[in-house]
Amino acid sequence: MAPAATLVADEAAGSANSLSFGRTKDGKKLKIRSYPKFESLEEERLYRKQHLAAAFRVFAERGFDEGVAGHISVRDPILTDHFWLNPLSQHFSQICVSDLILVNEDGDVVVGDEPINAAAFAIHSEIHKARPDVHAACHAHSVYGKAYSAFGRPLDMITQDALRFYNSHFVYDNFGGIALDREEGIRIAKCLGNGKAAILQNHGLLTVGKSVDEAAFWFMSLDKTCQAQLLVDAASAGSGHKKIIIGDEEAQFTHDQIGTPEKGWLAFQGYYDEILAKTRGSFLK
Repeated sequence: MAPAATLVADEAAGSANSLSFGRTKDGKKLKIRSYPKFESLEEERLYRKQHLAAAFRVFAERGFDEGVAGHISVRDPILTDHFWLNPLSQHFSQICVSDLILVNEDGDVVVGDEPINAAAFAIHSEIHKARPDVHAACHAHSVYGKAYSAFGRPLDMITQDALRFYNSHFVYDNFGGIALDREEGIRIAKCLGNGKAAILQNHGLLTVGKSVDEAAFWFMSLDKTCQAQLLVDAASAGSGHKKIIIGDEEAQFTHDQIGTPEKGWLAFQGYYDEILAKTRGSFLK
């Protein structure tokens, strides 16, 4: 049986949606961070680019880089069939707003002086085409993600954090080498469907979101969930203890609390603040 919500009845909807209490003892409402409203599309473009650059820095800190593999994209809010992503050979830890490359739907560089990763274009362009609701996508060869991808199977719902991906992650089991062909991108986008994540068999992880913040947090959480699954599977095999799978009703209830776009965006803000402080905002230039 799914647990009943315990927030008090007169809590603001925003508070309920972020699993927090939003009042002081004197009754003052406290503001919960949310995706900002912009006065212009140019202002939103800058915001998206700043958070894209921050996501690369956060990924670098967690070892999600490996040579020229890995890429994050965000849709341009003005030229909506264009997207920004990282230059081919620049390390994630060095990427700034001014380094980002804008490409069109044909893969032509519109803004920037560096080439892009062909696989990045093949995958991201088709996802952005297939999913108008998706404004960002992340793919990297993280250690736990690619280790778990070797099994070609979805995650077990064995932890609360795994429930972020309940009925919203899929396995792409058609590994065909480096994804340079747009047809490969089309197949990956089709496999992703309306989900937020895909495990690319023998390859790595892919996550998407309505914001780059959301997509980046889903990737970080998915990699940790893969790590937890690998540890549990190893412990189960060694000890003989059986895994306890969370029931569908409880899983759906929990997913609806922690697996929404708003929760993904909010969860990334602490990491943004951390990288802003550590770098003194150097990625903003």
